[in-house]
Amino acid sequence: MSAPAAHPPADAPWTVGRILEWTTQHLQKHGSDSPRLDAELLLAKARGCPRIQLYVQFNEVVPDSQRTVMRDLVKRRTQAEPVAYLIGRREFFGLEFRVTRDVLVPRPDTETLVLELVTEARKFERPRILDVGTGSGCIAIAAAVSVPTALVTAVDDSSAALAVARENAARHKTGDRVTFLEGDLFAPVPPGTMFDFVASNPPYVADGEIEQLPPDIRQHEPLRALRGGPDGLDVIRRLLAGAPLVLKPGGKLLVEFSPEQADLILQLCGESPGFREPKILKDLEGRARVLVATRQPG
Repeated sequence: MSAPAAHPPADAPWTVGRILEWTTQHLQKHGSDSPRLDAELLLAKARGCPRIQLYVQFNEVVPDSQRTVMRDLVKRRTQAEPVAYLIGRREFFGLEFRVTRDVLVPRPDTETLVLELVTEARKFERPRILDVGTGSGCIAIAAAVSVPTALVTAVDDSSAALAVARENAARHKTGDRVTFLEGDLFAPVPPGTMFDFVASNPPYVADGEIEQLPPDIRQHEPLRALRGGPDGLDVIRRLLAGAPLVLKPGGKLLVEFSPEQADLILQLCGESPGFREPKILKDLEGRARVLVATRQPG
């Protein structure tokens, strides 16, 4: 058995490798689920370089100015501030999105919805897609990038969130095919405009469960984008009621929800006269995550 690695002496230089090792251990003690990844992302931010470059910089001494920035980032991370907000970006569906505290951090769970949306939209020559509650724009923009013929409308009731979404659309050169509208759910959609798809990652956390959320979510992410009423389904009920009015016959509604809500979601959809053939998609961890429902013809 080999001897355990010796700790560097106290007066050893603070190299990239040493800072990564110390930060990883420190974040692990403070409950990070991915301490090494967090450490690398934060140090890359402090050094102003791509994360991959750190792997060839292990023996480089980190200047005091960068260490000062790193100390602040690590302190904020130990106070449960999400890494995505600290570095100002998050990868989603293979694309990088700018994020601020005005928008939810895009999560892999939502990629299940986007994958289904993209798969179905590619069957159309020029699909029209409505993203309700766009936030950072991750659903709308990922769809526009993946389906180059798609015309996308993205709605949000927050002007600050829409500013972030517009920036992301410009970054991914989809601004000419993604139209942003400010308002509540379907209200800003021009009368008579019809879509092949309506997609939404709405607020679906029950009011009584907000305090049970992890601190990085509860203390830092916008609660207006999470709070879904007494049972978490207030907005989803409104989506089920309003989507048939803007969906073409045979068009599809795709909605993300919490796995615990699956049975009630199916019941609500079954009671809606506007939809048929509801189905539930599972996320990568095998949990019920997305409702797909088809608008009744006629």
